Amino acid sequence: MPVKVSVVVPVYNPGPYIEDCVASVLRQSLPRDEYEVIFVDDGSSDGTPARLDALAAEYPHVHVIHQEPSGWSGKPRNVGIEASRGEFVMFVDNDDFLGDEALERMYDYGVANEADLVVGKMAGKGRPVPVELFRRNHPRATVENAPLMDSLTPHKMLRRSFLDRTGLRFPEGRRRLEDHVFVAEAYLRASNISVLSDYVCYYHLKREDASNAGFQRFDPVGYFANLREALDVVERYTEPGARRDRMFRRWLRNEMGERLRGNRFLALPDDYRRELFDEIHKVIAERMGPAVFALLDPAHRVVTELAGAGRYEDVLALARWEASIVPSTAVEGVTWDGGALRIGFSAEYSADGAPRTYPADAGVVPPDGPPATVADAVAWLDAGTVERFGKAKADLMVRERETGAQFFQPVSVTREKVPVQDAPGRVRLVVRVTATVDPATAAGGTPLGAGLWDAYVRLGIGGWNREHRLFPVSGEPRPALPSPGVIGGHRVLPYWTVKDSFALDVDRAGKRLGLGTLRAGDFTVPGDRLHAVLPIHVVDDVKALVRLTGPAPAAEVLEVPATLSPAEGGGAVLDAPLPVRSLGKGRWRLALCPVADAPEPRFFALPLVVHDSPAGPKVAEDRPGAARRFVRRLPLPVRRALVRAFGKGRPALLEGE
Repeated sequence: MPVKVSVVVPVYNPGPYIEDCVASVLRQSLPRDEYEVIFVDDGSSDGTPARLDALAAEYPHVHVIHQEPSGWSGKPRNVGIEASRGEFVMFVDNDDFLGDEALERMYDYGVANEADLVVGKMAGKGRPVPVELFRRNHPRATVENAPLMDSLTPHKMLRRSFLDRTGLRFPEGRRRLEDHVFVAEAYLRASNISVLSDYVCYYHLKREDASNAGFQRFDPVGYFANLREALDVVERYTEPGARRDRMFRRWLRNEMGERLRGNRFLALPDDYRRELFDEIHKVIAERMGPAVFALLDPAHRVVTELAGAGRYEDVLALARWEASIVPSTAVEGVTWDGGALRIGFSAEYSADGAPRTYPADAGVVPPDGPPATVADAVAWLDAGTVERFGKAKADLMVRERETGAQFFQPVSVTREKVPVQDAPGRVRLVVRVTATVDPATAAGGTPLGAGLWDAYVRLGIGGWNREHRLFPVSGEPRPALPSPGVIGGHRVLPYWTVKDSFALDVDRAGKRLGLGTLRAGDFTVPGDRLHAVLPIHVVDDVKALVRLTGPAPAAEVLEVPATLSPAEGGGAVLDAPLPVRSLGKGRWRLALCPVADAPEPRFFALPLVVHDSPAGPKVAEDRPGAARRFVRRLPLPVRRALVRAFGKGRPALLEGE
């Protein structure tokens, strides 16, 4: 078969951090005879060369190239390009990994859209990744119609014929921003760019030792000399005007303005901070004109104009003022609406623990150049924020805790200027949001996978665009949360974390399902059937299982099919047959599996037993014996360790723990 994709992985002393990368490229859904993996070992001195050679000996589609150390990733990537045989080339770093279907999905998407370059959705664990770029799929993206400039890392798929036709290669040697130079030129010369946003293709991980290249402190002189090369590329392939200004805005905002703001700037040592400022000042003064400043939001515009004027002390004072500004949220209610959760909340910015206030009317014309004083800068910034409040945004994202995969959820937004009682002429800028989280479609149109999903609010007002966990109102009781639900074959539990942030537990919940609150009076046994209304939300009939475990020592186990149906007033009606003739003497403990057709059905113990009586089967409270009481008094981690130790053959006294 022709090779569809060549995966190029530059490697230098990754140690154990390469294992996730290796595992991910080996388990790709694309058939192994349709892709190849090229590891380019750039002079590693750890055990990696031998590890890669063994891998290549075992897998015919894995190849290894060893070379002398080159100092950075540019040359290994270029060597990989030259060795590649694929229709497309995909670049992966040795301490990151791919989604299982990444190559297949990105290749098919690129072919379908005749793309020279495919950008796959990214997730970050401990490190930031582009967010706005992946709101939706962009089959034909450009720097004008999509925020492509948010993603200048090389972890993309490019058509090999495009690379050869343009002669596009990475700058080599020990240098910074070689990826910016490469990707900026690719964006400007590609016939089409496609952005795939409905599947997480690439996972960026921050090493525990924080030794990723992007996390190392850089030499400002060399760094901004390399940044000028990226600006040179843009000038080479664009005419003066809106397109060039739009691209320049990215470097002015991210690589310069952001580095001078708030705690990020204040945390630097004095001498390094001054050196960084001086180099940023030079680039702004040399290359950035008024048209680029005009594209920035107020906060970035103020700080970069001050930097362009060389006013270090004012930039430092502005950073001190800004350091206390943080987003805050207030959950107002969470309810089930059919199969979706409706989450109402408000969001605004606070400073020093109190809501920020602004002038009620903007009425301030942007200054012609940098403000005269820091006070003037703050006044103009606040006025500009009020003026742009009609464009303020607030989004809700759900982020999987283990991998960092995140997805936007549908929201409706209203914006409110709230008068401040004790300060006439001042207002709070509050964004009110109703978000819809449908567990069956919340992961880019597909169901949320098993895991813990944290809710994050992304709030953009003026120049502040920050993420914040979704919290209730500080100092007030937490709003009540709805019952867990069984939606689309998954158990979905809304819950408050130990730090009072909102999260969803999908297919992981144990006792928090709330079944431990059931009592004998909640159950009836008409004839040979078991009925109860359970605190579980369902939309349609759901197939479940009921397990009955007989008394020791035999501890016979019977499982019967059950149904969970929507109940009037909320909850689910449990209906299950009781195998009366099979129930011997003694007390049979009850357990429920809410999703019978789950890949790994899980039973949850009910604090109840069924026993026979002259009048027929009855439900009673489960009064555990001494052994069970002892186990239940053990700390939760100890009980979980016992469950893991015994596995499927665990004693009945551990059932449901």
